Amino acid sequence: MRRQFAREGFLRRLARRPRLYVAVALPLAIPFILASVTNDVAVSQPAPAAISRAAMSVTPLRYAELTAPAAASLPEHSVVLTLDEGDTLDSVLSAGGLGRSDAATLNNEFGKTVDLRRLRPGHLLRFHYDAAGAVDSVEMKVNGWGEIDAVRDGAAFAITPRPAQQTEIDTAVSAEIDSSLYEALRGAGETPQLVQELVDVFQWDIDFFALQKGDSFSLVVKKKFAGPDVTGYGPIVAARFTHNGQTFEAYRCDTDGHAGYYARNGSPLRKQFLRAPLQFSRITSKFSVSRFHPLLHYFRPHHGVDYGAPTGTPVMTTADGVVAAATYNHGEGNFIRIRHTSRIETSYLHLSRFAKGIKPGRRVTQGEVIGYVGMTGLATGPHLDYRVSDNGTWLDPLKLKSITPDPLRGAALAAFRNSVDAFAPRLAAPAQQLAAFAAKRRALF
Repeated sequence: MRRQFAREGFLRRLARRPRLYVAVALPLAIPFILASVTNDVAVSQPAPAAISRAAMSVTPLRYAELTAPAAASLPEHSVVLTLDEGDTLDSVLSAGGLGRSDAATLNNEFGKTVDLRRLRPGHLLRFHYDAAGAVDSVEMKVNGWGEIDAVRDGAAFAITPRPAQQTEIDTAVSAEIDSSLYEALRGAGETPQLVQELVDVFQWDIDFFALQKGDSFSLVVKKKFAGPDVTGYGPIVAARFTHNGQTFEAYRCDTDGHAGYYARNGSPLRKQFLRAPLQFSRITSKFSVSRFHPLLHYFRPHHGVDYGAPTGTPVMTTADGVVAAATYNHGEGNFIRIRHTSRIETSYLHLSRFAKGIKPGRRVTQGEVIGYVGMTGLATGPHLDYRVSDNGTWLDPLKLKSITPDPLRGAALAAFRNSVDAFAPRLAAPAQQLAAFAAKRRALF
């Protein structure tokens, strides 16, 4: 057994030698190999005759005569790299195997097709390699735009833009509010842009500062796509919102080139005055005939409603009108006064600045940004003091009765009813599902 192990050890050492010695060492090893075989395996025939060393012809090989192995050939393959936070297009191209010159060339060529500032983490680049391992093409996917192909053509690259097909699809969205409208829409897979769209639809009827847990909504919106990627939203075409037990509906209708939202019976949702001049804020002080002034330290009337909001928050005019004043005084700071009718005026106080172009005589439209929240004049913090007067008499803005435009009639009303019949079922089904879900949750908790 020991001898057998010794022979096996010799063979293992021999196998580890460079191939230069194989041709020389193999004849010398043959007797050992044969001996190992004859010792370990029983044979019935006579042992072979002794091998004559003289009969063997051995030709030693010289190192210079050895040929190098053939170059390795790789299969064609592709690698996908993802643009990560902090990456640049140039750095990803280099990481994919392009030289500095080629990477700079492609970076420049891609920049001629798309705005490279649109690139965000998550965009993909596919590198294709030939059998020699060199990059022969690069494909870049730009979310929300399409793809760009770059195929090597000699020392250069041929660039082929492939923009994705742009489509709009009527998409149903529904959710129940738990903490905020923003969180509800985000939980439904939508973006903050849709929050503003929904607020704009119901801004005359719903106080979005007072939403409650359990309020719900469903809507149909024209969602924009570039291929499979969502790029944004078109208009909301139908919506239903349940707030504090009361349900509101809105359906979009285009009449004479002007789009608006109407209730199921064809009456417009748009009122002459918006409920508030800010999109999102909180009421910090209401209209009062006697309020203790925080700076002057005595009681005096407060002729408006204070909305607390960060400095720079856009302020909108609540109705169409003409700017009567845009100036500064010690108490009101930067303020704007807008005349809407021969009797009704609104005022916006303590602004940090006016919007571009706002000056006396300028005509403004409902919802137009006229200035920005600040704390100029007598103010303890950033807020907007919003006031309404009727022929010089101050009115409580929160109790202002709005004037509604004329309803739809004739052919416009008939076309509108057809639209309602088409979209109302799509609003009802999610609402019923949400109601059932809410009832089940109340039963559990």
